[in-house]
Amino acid sequence: MSADTTLDDPAVAVPAEAIAPLIRGVAVLRHLTDAGGVSSLSGLERGTGLARSTVDRITATLARMGYVRLDGRDAVLAPRLMELGNAYLAALRLPAVLDARADALADELDESVSLAVADRDGIRFIHQATRRRAMSLSFRIGDLLPAERTAPGPLFATEWTDADWRRWRERRAADPEDRGFPAVPVRSSPPGPDFERSAVQAREDGWALDDQLIEPGLVAVSVPVRDPRTGTIACVASVVSHTSRHTAEDLRNTLLPRLRAAVAAMEDDLRETPQGESVAAPSGLATWTGASKQELGREFVESLARGLTVLTAFGEGRAELTLTEVARATGLARATARRALITYEHLGLVAPSGDRRFTLTPRVLSLGFPPLSRTTLPDLALPHLTALATRIHESASLAILVGDDIQYTARVATSRVMSVNIAVGTRFPAYATALGRVLLADAPQTDRDLRPLTPHTLTDPAALATALATVRSQGYALVDEELEVGLRSVAVPVRDRTGRVVAALNTATHVSRRTVEEYVHDILPELTTAARAVEADLRVAGRFTRVPLS
Repeated sequence: MSADTTLDDPAVAVPAEAIAPLIRGVAVLRHLTDAGGVSSLSGLERGTGLARSTVDRITATLARMGYVRLDGRDAVLAPRLMELGNAYLAALRLPAVLDARADALADELDESVSLAVADRDGIRFIHQATRRRAMSLSFRIGDLLPAERTAPGPLFATEWTDADWRRWRERRAADPEDRGFPAVPVRSSPPGPDFERSAVQAREDGWALDDQLIEPGLVAVSVPVRDPRTGTIACVASVVSHTSRHTAEDLRNTLLPRLRAAVAAMEDDLRETPQGESVAAPSGLATWTGASKQELGREFVESLARGLTVLTAFGEGRAELTLTEVARATGLARATARRALITYEHLGLVAPSGDRRFTLTPRVLSLGFPPLSRTTLPDLALPHLTALATRIHESASLAILVGDDIQYTARVATSRVMSVNIAVGTRFPAYATALGRVLLADAPQTDRDLRPLTPHTLTDPAALATALATVRSQGYALVDEELEVGLRSVAVPVRDRTGRVVAALNTATHVSRRTVEEYVHDILPELTTAARAVEADLRVAGRFTRVPLS
């Protein structure tokens, strides 16, 4: 039995007005999520129980939306899908207000710190500040854990109703091994401490411990962060460690006081941070779907695309929306928007919030966010590099600045008799490469050892400074035979959400293939298009997660 019982339990009746293609599309996205972000089309057919023709149409539609990438016979989750989870996290506000405190506590304690919210009888992570160790926290933003096997669980259970406890008991009876929670190991031993008693103790203490309930060696201590307006639990902050560093007793005696101090500061932040004015959603979010339907015909499931667009109507300043506001934001008829909301309420992705308004639930994070939250910049770039190399019939690369060198972090080569042969991980002096000049143009100026690598290498500091100024003004770098005789390269920057250059994208070729003018005219626009595509994915993926550069 899955933790998402509305999709798997035949006893849960589907509302007559629910949109069947939307239910099927959500099932495909959840199966891909549970599969780690990639599944064969035949695997989706088996896993969802849908007909192969239906799977093909759903994945084609999701690919058109940029939510999946079709790679041969596989469907792969794409970073743009994270915009659904971003909509929930932006509407929630908690990560934006509290993540700096969580990160600072992790740095202070040199331990992993997480923020979690309640999701029915489970908990779901909304922020992770992890330590990089051989044995470290591996949970991801969006991962769902059973409440009884976590430190936050007893704290959330202090606010459960009788119906909540009944649902928990039914789930425990139906799934005693926790197979409906892919993020945790299957339960192979008898249950731990009495959970109902743990909830009573958590209410008395104001904190809770996880002493190896998830798996041997993992320990955590948790404290609730309360909403200053209502006094209810907004989220729970946890410090997570390993028994090789701390016992559960150590966490309670040594780290709990510091966690409590951090939580008090978080509650002050919630109290002092303005709620912000209501922001109108962009209008016509779903109007593009008609053109796609006209172009692709029956292969495009318009009702699925329109339904998923409804989720993106929510966001910062738009935590609660009425049916009229959803219809206006998406450009859908009220009847269509209403059916989408009914469908999402059935699936547990949307909940009524009173006064005829609706709000997103943490379950929106189940749509691809956990596997995508660990995406690196090379992961983001590789599909775009592949497409670029196919278009221009030249190799394409991504590199970052490491000290005074560039380091290649992703590369797609083409088959030629004479080609540029560079492996991922290779480093070159930045000053003599187009990639390096793009990166140096955005970096602080320092003294560099400018050694001649060929007769054409710039070795005069003033000349290099002039070259970097030109790169900044024109937005690209072209280097001729400065790294190696006969090698010409052009590169463009890749910028993050703040506008900072974090990487560079290039292609290199032999000088005999194209003149400089042809290179700029033919190749530079393609290179720029690829870089903008990488940046678009980086903006989505990096909104609430850290995207490693390598």
